[in-house]
Amino acid sequence: MKKATTSFTHICVLIFTLCSNAIAQNPIVRDQYSADPSARVFGDKVYVFPSHDILATEGKGRVGWFCMEDYHVFSSSNLTDWTDHGMIVQQNKVPWVRPNSYSMWAPDCIYRNGKYYFYFPTSPQDTITYGRGFTIGVAVADKPEGPYTPEATPIKGVRGIDPNVFMDKDGQAYLYWSAGNIYGAKLKENMLELASEVKTLGQLPTKGLKEGPYMFERNGTYYLTYPHVENKIERLEYATSDNPLGPFKITGVIMDESASNCWTNHHSIIQFKGQHYLFYHDRDYSPNFDKARSVRADSLFFNADGTIKKVIPTLRGVGVSDATKQIQIDRYSDKAPEGVAIDFLDTTNRFLGWKTIFTKENAWIQYNSVDFSKKKFKNVNVKVISPAGGILQLRIDNMSSPVIAEIKIPGGNGWRNVKAVITQIKPGVHHLFISSKDGKRVEVDWISFE
Repeated sequence: MKKATTSFTHICVLIFTLCSNAIAQNPIVRDQYSADPSARVFGDKVYVFPSHDILATEGKGRVGWFCMEDYHVFSSSNLTDWTDHGMIVQQNKVPWVRPNSYSMWAPDCIYRNGKYYFYFPTSPQDTITYGRGFTIGVAVADKPEGPYTPEATPIKGVRGIDPNVFMDKDGQAYLYWSAGNIYGAKLKENMLELASEVKTLGQLPTKGLKEGPYMFERNGTYYLTYPHVENKIERLEYATSDNPLGPFKITGVIMDESASNCWTNHHSIIQFKGQHYLFYHDRDYSPNFDKARSVRADSLFFNADGTIKKVIPTLRGVGVSDATKQIQIDRYSDKAPEGVAIDFLDTTNRFLGWKTIFTKENAWIQYNSVDFSKKKFKNVNVKVISPAGGILQLRIDNMSSPVIAEIKIPGGNGWRNVKAVITQIKPGVHHLFISSKDGKRVEVDWISFE
């Protein structure tokens, strides 16, 4: 019976995986809340291990507070098309976790010796042995997408949240975590036990909350990055050293406080195909409640002296969009200061996404990096609604370029697909510019090319 149940589970996971592809802009996870992304490069793919926010209700978590009961893992080979591999760890299936604690906070994952080690913080059931508050456990798998098997006990000697694992070039692994301060220690080769005394990482800001450590190395410099409340909400900062355990020198700010006033931020930094990326979160799908967050990604760059250039968050995000797929222009790169706005398609189900609303003549929106290299394109398709009818114009590369399509939209109160002929587009990657010709109200869900 057990064997049959396992097979059925694997079949369900396979079906779920095949049906759970998301087209990325920001946020990159578009069918559930997600936060605290740990991004890792395994092989030729990027894997993101976020926490999974859900909305607490009476009897299920603490209403008005963070509520997380499981973890998913997502992967992409191009940073545009993301696959949800489903749930990998669930609170009530970990032997030492306090049942129904809803405190599966920020995780991390690392590869060593043919195994993938997934680290997660949560509340223990046995407070006499492990103490009150949070401790950190490990689940192990043969593949980054799982299945993962949790260890029977958490890591001895670790009390806190936000585990981060760093593998140095000499093969020594380090574990970092936070609990008021940020702490670090060496890990044994088995990745399940500490191999040194715990060290408090000093030389960091002494005032304001510090948490969420993430360590990486570049050109011999160790970058300890962390969220810090300098004023009222978290911003992403970093300190540098020539040693993984310090001493550290406070160096700069990676990302300023969120414009949405999302109180938390939590991040990771990777290099993939020669480019560095910052993964972080905001509250895109939950503008009025910052305990339901969403994972984002943007490019990260360095100055010549090794300092990090401040990352300005974008809706466009990263990756190149396929012209044949539905392009969500509401995840724009730039837009006119007046006459174009973004709103939810349906405020009762925000996961349906957003729409772009044109209300002024010549108002425009810009969407960067669309790949037209696969074939010759003849038509553009637009999902639109326009009560009185209207006309959109399409250009590529810049607003002073010739119009390649004029899309005449019939009046009506329902969504419809409208097609228009386009002039030939030179193969390659281009920026799109969509504008209103007549200033009549037009709402756009997506556009695509054929």
